[in-house]
Amino acid sequence: MKVDLFDFELPPERIAQTPAEPRDSARLLDIRPDRLADRAVLDLPDLLNPGDVLVFNDTRVIPARLNGHRGEVAVEVLLHKAESDGTWLAFARPGKRLKVGQTIRFAEDFAAEILEKREGGELRLAFSGAADLLEALKRHGSMPLPPYIRGGKAEAADAERYQTIYAREEGAVAAPTAGLHFTDRLMVALEARGIGTAFVTLHVGAGTFLPVKVDNTADHRMHAEWGSIDAETAARITATKAKGGRVVAVGTTSLRLLESAAREDGSVPAFSGDTSIFITPGYRFKAVDLLMTNFHLPRSTLFMLVSAFSGLERMQSAYKHAIEAGYRFYSYGDACLLHPSR
Repeated sequence: MKVDLFDFELPPERIAQTPAEPRDSARLLDIRPDRLADRAVLDLPDLLNPGDVLVFNDTRVIPARLNGHRGEVAVEVLLHKAESDGTWLAFARPGKRLKVGQTIRFAEDFAAEILEKREGGELRLAFSGAADLLEALKRHGSMPLPPYIRGGKAEAADAERYQTIYAREEGAVAAPTAGLHFTDRLMVALEARGIGTAFVTLHVGAGTFLPVKVDNTADHRMHAEWGSIDAETAARITATKAKGGRVVAVGTTSLRLLESAAREDGSVPAFSGDTSIFITPGYRFKAVDLLMTNFHLPRSTLFMLVSAFSGLERMQSAYKHAIEAGYRFYSYGDACLLHPSR
């Protein structure tokens, strides 16, 4: 498909720079095949049925943005995926001036050697001088906000507000942002309504921010991300569907992982490994019945995904309504609840 089909104009003032306070006070656009309804995130329990299950991504964002130098040259590094051998894939600026074998130093006792340069400006790095890399990142790194939020420059408050309240598995370099809307009181209300919760892990990579630079979706290469679904969660999701309940993915990350693991009959087995699934219109969804997500960038793989789920024309009209009605967009913005196209 032509990437131009997924373009739209978004006024810059619609891009949220801080989240709603409290988190669950954000707006929620209920997008159905036959109508749109302006709601609030706190209305979510009333929009779901007892016996449905919400599937959350419990990944935790690490301080993956590092500032260092190679000689006299300042270098910014954004980690995006841990490799099984302990190395990391990363993006760097200025990437063109870096060469294999060079060292980027972030502190006197913390550095990384460039082992490989890949297409698209990607590097493979080996860190040295840190017995515990995560602890070193916490000392020397910062929260990797996307570039459309204050130019990617994190404030102290972002250390808490760019994490979901249930984040526990460290490894993401971007938040699963639909989950940022959930609070303890909302979780209690969902439980009281008889709506279940389940947790999977997908370590969101920086590739989620990369623009689609090709003209046709068939030519786009997705970056891989690591995810897991344990046997207990898999059994619960499969049992929910068998009883007639709906699987509600909280965020495109949960959806992509579930659809990566799902069998043709919609059952979900345990899963552990990389996924680079790329969902565009024409894809047949197997596991996910509803999707709660934020509003996405034009020409992005995520807008392609929601267009596959609810229909391109429907999403174009929904986004037009959201812009005109003053909804806040992107990571710190409002949310929508998507029903599948008929």
